[in-house]
Amino acid sequence: MRRPGRLLSDAGGATAIEYGLICGLIIVALLGGLALLGDGAVGLIGSVATRVNQVG
Repeated sequence: MRRPGRLLSDAGGATAIEYGLICGLIIVALLGGLALLGDGAVGLIGSVATRVNQVG
């Protein structure tokens, strides 16, 4: 059985939570960027796909 002092000094759970928060913020930033680009990104992807089909 763990002693209470040892539980307080264990930082593994806090590190996992911090990594989860950082990952969440990155995802929110990516979604925000994609929302701003919107149709421009779709048009760019469509034109690239059209060119690839023409070449291939």
